[in-house]
Formats: sequence, structure tokens, C-alpha cells
Amino acid sequence: MRIIFSGGGTGGHIYPIMALIERLKERNIVTNEDILFVGTERGLESKIVPAAGVPFKTLKVQGFDRHHLLKNFETIKMFLNANKEAKHILKSFKPDIVFGTGGYVSGAIVYSAAKMHIPTIIHESNSVVGVANKFLGHYVDKICYTFDDAAKQFPEKKKLVKTGNPRSQQVLGLNKDSVDIQKEWGLNPEVPTVLIFGGSRGAYAINQIVQKSLPQFEEKPYQVIWATGQLYYGNIKKSLSNKKLGSNIKIVPYIDNMPGLLPQMTCVVARSGATSLAEFTALGVPVILIPSPNVTHNHQMKNALDLEKAGAALVISENDLNPNNFVSSIDHILLDHKYAEKMSKASKRLGVPDASDQVIKVMEDLVNKKSK
Repeated sequence: MRIIFSGGGTGGHIYPIMALIERLKERNIVTNEDILFVGTERGLESKIVPAAGVPFKTLKVQGFDRHHLLKNFETIKMFLNANKEAKHILKSFKPDIVFGTGGYVSGAIVYSAAKMHIPTIIHESNSVVGVANKFLGHYVDKICYTFDDAAKQFPEKKKLVKTGNPRSQQVLGLNKDSVDIQKEWGLNPEVPTVLIFGGSRGAYAINQIVQKSLPQFEEKPYQVIWATGQLYYGNIKKSLSNKKLGSNIKIVPYIDNMPGLLPQMTCVVARSGATSLAEFTALGVPVILIPSPNVTHNHQMKNALDLEKAGAALVISENDLNPNNFVSSIDHILLDHKYAEKMSKASKRLGVPDASDQVIKVMEDLVNKKSK
């Protein structure tokens, strides 16, 4: 099977594709010669995809500017030019199927493929459907999705297939080399532990509230691993250099092996991006979610509320954060074993352990239908 993948801008558009590619290779369905990732030069995909050794090409596109409407004439012109280039890529590569996850670059390549009668699929990993996927939903053959609320936003009901996020299956497969927290940080694996992080770069608001909460944490009968993010680590360590922290608190810049650490955590405090939630629910980790307010259509809050509604998460708005509600939320999970267990079971019910295989089945069915 020859496949073109496309998604750009954020990890939520890229990581499901990378997980899917990994699974396709594991099952010997494709080799590197059979796949091509189409992205942008400026997006995160331009670093992640080539670094993984996946063939990569770019299209020049940009999103619509709601504040400067005149700039959108240039956006439309770029989209039309990208469609022309997309057709060249499609004719040259001759894919059996084209798979998009969102972002304006996927709008160009998936739309062109649909118009050329090449089988097409989009995947929506968030609760709030992005602009590109809303547009593409009218043209593609199948729409894979993770959250039920996303399905309500597509009028093309016959195209919908609930598959979950491919990252769910990947993180279960990656969960082989467990992190030894005693060897790594001198922590007791038998003691309840919370991991607090705001993504690889970190989150300023989360770091601020953790720093204010340190005196309370030092008095707790549980352990805290605080991953500040590379961007903030130096300044935080400097600001705390004159303070002696309790032995139950460990500050690190980044967690290299997240799948090896998450299963050991009693609770995790994090943002609510689609990729992170796919990991948490696959592993059944109780979470306290502090959604980023700086995302399109506030989709992280919607993602988080869906988990809270299912009993798998507690949600604190960034605007409502204070040391008391922050620490008490962590206490609620770490100091109540029955409550933590209840959350874990609710989380696992949301996880899809075979998400990649479900997406692959949709792909194979479409390609087989086309060949007949």
C-alpha cells in the first residue's frame, strides 16, 4: 500500500501519523519507500518527520487571518498554488490512499486527492474540529475520530468511524523500559507520586503555581516530580538555589521516557492536548488537567471537560489556579486510593488500545473497495 500522510503545525496533527506509520511498518504493510509525509517548512513536522527518517515534502500554505482580512487574498492564492503542487506530488507518488490529520497543508493535499478520486481519510483527534478538517469532511471518503463531540460537528454521518487516537496504541507498545525512579531520583516506588508537567517546552502558568505550592508539597506524605520544560528549567533552579527542598520533591527539565514513567504515577498534572490525553487514557492514569487557553477555539478545555465528564479527570481553568485548589486537587487523588482507582478505571474505558489497527482497517477497506 502506498500512502501519503499530511498534517501540520502542532504535535496533535503529527504524532498520530507517526504512530500510524510505526504500526504499518510493524505489520509489514509498508516500507519507507511506500510512504510520504507532506507538511510545511515552518511547522513542527519539518523537524520531527525527517528526524524519524520518514520521506518528507513541503507545500507553501498559511492559515486565514481573521484580524487582517486583506492578507487572506494572499492566503487564497497560496492555497490555489499549493493545490497545483499537490497534484504534481500525487501524480508522481501515485498513492493508494491519502490520510490527513488537520492543518492547512492537509487541506491542500487531501482536497486535491479527493478531486482526483484517490481514496481519502481524515482523522480528528480533538473534541473541537479544526477548520481544515471541517472543510475536508465534505470531500473525503472516511472520517476517523476520537471524541464523540467531534462526530457531532460533521454532517456527513455515514463517513464517521470512531477509531481513537493512534498514539494510544503506540504508547502501550512503548511501555517496555520502565523508568527506575529510585535509581533516577532517589524516590520510593512504593509511595504515591504525582508528575507535573506542561509539555516539552513547559508552561509558565503551571510552573508558577507549582513554585508557589512547594512549601505545602514538602509537608505531604507523597512525592512530586516536576518537569519544568527546557525553556524554564535554568531560571527556576536559579530562583530556588538558596532553598533546600524536601527530599520528596524532584525538579527536572524534561522526561525523556514518558511512556516508561506514566504507568508508575498515581496522578499526572498536565495540559490537555489530544496526544497527551491519548497516552493518559491508554494507560489509565488519573489526571488533573489545566487546559492551555492559547489554542484555537479553546479546544483543550473541551478535551479536558470530556474526560472530567467521564470521571477520568479533574479540570482547573488557568484563570482559577491558586495554591489551595491546586494542592487540594492533588491531595484528593493521591491521598484517596479508592478515588484514584475509580478515576483510573474511568480513564481506561476511554482509551482505545488498538486505535492504530482500527485506522489501518479503515484504510485497507477503502483501498480494497477502490481496487474492486
